[in-house]
Amino acid sequence: MKIFITGISGFLSINLVRYLLAHGYLQISGIDLVDFTYPEREQIEFFQGDIRDKEALIKSMEGAEMVIHTAAALPLYPPEDIYTTDVIGTRNVLEQAYQSGVKRFIHISSTAVYGVPKHHPIYENDPLIGVGAYGMAKVAAENICLEYRQKGMCVPILRPKSFVGPERLGVFAIFYEWASQGKNFPMIGSGKNRYQLLDVEDLCQAILACLTLDEAKVNDTFNIGAAEFTTMKEDYQAVLDEAGFGKRIIPFPATPVVLALKSLEKLNLSPLYPWIYETASKDSFVSIEKAQKVLGFNPQYSNKDALLRNYRWYLMNKDQFNAGEGVTHRVPWKQKALKVAKVFF
Repeated sequence: MKIFITGISGFLSINLVRYLLAHGYLQISGIDLVDFTYPEREQIEFFQGDIRDKEALIKSMEGAEMVIHTAAALPLYPPEDIYTTDVIGTRNVLEQAYQSGVKRFIHISSTAVYGVPKHHPIYENDPLIGVGAYGMAKVAAENICLEYRQKGMCVPILRPKSFVGPERLGVFAIFYEWASQGKNFPMIGSGKNRYQLLDVEDLCQAILACLTLDEAKVNDTFNIGAAEFTTMKEDYQAVLDEAGFGKRIIPFPATPVVLALKSLEKLNLSPLYPWIYETASKDSFVSIEKAQKVLGFNPQYSNKDALLRNYRWYLMNKDQFNAGEGVTHRVPWKQKALKVAKVFF
């Protein structure tokens, strides 16, 4: 089969390309605004372009049998870019896939569609309450997917928790830098809350299941996350232990920290966007029972395993990074006020 991936230059997609190649899927193409600079360039067909450009999609999607839609503007993007990419772009890709007779369209959504729920675990049939431009756009994109299901397309929707692994930087690079430099690390709240993560390889496993299992099974919506996770404090402490400096996670009361970060946000000095700092002290975990039962999803990595795998990759590659040059997962985010705070830890 020929597989077409939107956002193919991103953190998830490069891991997905490697995973598919390793499993014998050799006809892979994709589109991205950002150049595909990985060693696998010669093994795929790459088109540099924008999913908001219908002509670019017509040219790049030619011959595709399966589409995996990973492209998205992340929460730090301007609201207009989030809407035009995550909503209008999703409609463009779905429409072109429909017109081209694509067999399956796998949509990578997010657990951000649940907002800040009042109970845990969260199930797939819980209300969708998108918070902020990104959350609302992800809900709207899912609704477009449902439109095309009604038209007869097979459109599996995956809602992954925050995922980490090789090539993941973004906000995690701040934590990894502090760990590697022998610093304690501040945590919003007591750290006793449970915050489920996901290893990118386990997400790739779920995507492959949606490509290969019976259409009647996969044409549905699935939460994807780690099966094993403890508290925030314990999971993140594993990285500091790995660093070997004897440093600790330092909890701080959530309310004053959030107020301080909101003030810093107004001055453009906060290293975090509101969704992160407003939910970091709360429980956040989904039920993966449906994916386990229907897709045979069997996550291999716990939260600790995923964080450690990502940290070890960071250590091997940190000399290549240009710190603070973007808002995607491919680059370290700017530390802003945390850069000053680090001297006290």
